[in-house]
Amino acid sequence: MTDPQSWVGPTYDGLADLLATAPAETWNAPSLCEKWQVRHLVAHVTMPVRLTPEQFGAEMAAAGGDFTVLSDAVAARDASLPVADHLAHLRSPRLHEWQPPGGGPDGALSHAVIHSLDATVALDRPAVAPREAVIAVLNQLTAADGAIFGLDLTGVRLEATDTDWRWGSGEPVLATSGELAALLGGRTLPDGRVLRRG
Repeated sequence: MTDPQSWVGPTYDGLADLLATAPAETWNAPSLCEKWQVRHLVAHVTMPVRLTPEQFGAEMAAAGGDFTVLSDAVAARDASLPVADHLAHLRSPRLHEWQPPGGGPDGALSHAVIHSLDATVALDRPAVAPREAVIAVLNQLTAADGAIFGLDLTGVRLEATDTDWRWGSGEPVLATSGELAALLGGRTLPDGRVLRRG
């Protein structure tokens, strides 16, 4: 059994490699995260590199204890950092070792994979996460029957078009494994597809 944390670094490194060679305008392209460009997304996922636990606590207090408010504020503030800084933060061992509070290695992996897909799916690029990591996240999210992101998976059969991964029974939803992970993460795909909310 592979340690989920071992896939986190390669996922962020893959995103850094993609963005390092992408046209400059890629940083201003929309991601799958509502209201966030790619630069906001990167500023969000690399927050653990820039904020000590004490600073995070202060930011959370300033946001009234609302993590969404905190995330939006930090993303808006730090999105304008130099590209070189964003890339260095994505490659930071500190980020690769970080785990969300209470989330453990599974939470770290799902955070890395889903947010990397927020960029790659929106940009119509292949997933940068290892294939096994994407499958692991698919298994995490379906084991919870969609509850993590408030989805109703009743009567839905998910089928990956790029692997032999399948889950559920009922109306088929065919997409790449990365697109399925994004859908299970509550995202809307560029073609408008979305899984229904519970």
